[in-house]
Amino acid sequence: MSPETPLPGQPGFVRPAPEDRPRLTRRAVRVLVVDDEDRVLLFHDSDHGLDPSAHFWDTPGGGVDPGESDRQAAVRELVEETGQRVHPDRLAGPLLERVVVHGYSDKVVDQTEVYFGLRMPAFEVDPAGHTEEERLCIIDTRWWRRTDLATTVDDVWPRDVLAVLSLLERPHEWREGPVLGPTVEESTLPA
Repeated sequence: MSPETPLPGQPGFVRPAPEDRPRLTRRAVRVLVVDDEDRVLLFHDSDHGLDPSAHFWDTPGGGVDPGESDRQAAVRELVEETGQRVHPDRLAGPLLERVVVHGYSDKVVDQTEVYFGLRMPAFEVDPAGHTEEERLCIIDTRWWRRTDLATTVDDVWPRDVLAVLSLLERPHEWREGPVLGPTVEESTLPA
C-alpha cells in the first residue's frame, strides 16, 4: 500500500471488495514477552476498515527486513513497539514457526511467523516508535495472566497462545530448531 493511500480509520479509506484486496507474502517475528508475574504482554489491535471495527489482541512483532535475521528483527520490533532494548541473546528460541493467513479489510497477508520468548520485569509500553498504522490501530496494551487468556472471549492471536506460551517451559522441544506449527487463518475479514 503506497504512503498516499489512506489507511483503515483515515478519511478517504475505501474498503476494497474481499476479492480485490492485495495479497502480500512476508516473513515476520512475534515475541512473547512474559513478566516476573508470568503475565504476557499483548496489544489490543483493530481493523478500522470494518464497521463496526474488528478488534483482537496480539503480541509485539512485525515483518523481517531484507538482510535481517529473525532474531535481529525481533530485537528491532521490541524497540519500535515497546521501547525496550534487549540483547539478542536474551530471546528464547525460536520457539515456533508457522504459516498464518491474515485477512484484513485492506489486504491479505500470507505470513511465515517465527516466535521468540522473552522474560523480563513488567514495564510501561513506550509507543514513540510506532508506525502511523500502529498509532491508528493499537488501542491499548495489557499484561495478561494465563487464567484470563484461558477464559477470555476476546480474539487473541495466536489463537493457541497458551500452547505457544507453554513452549517456553519446554526448551527440549525447540533447542534444535523451532516447533513447526500448522497453517492457520487469523483474520478480521476472511481471506
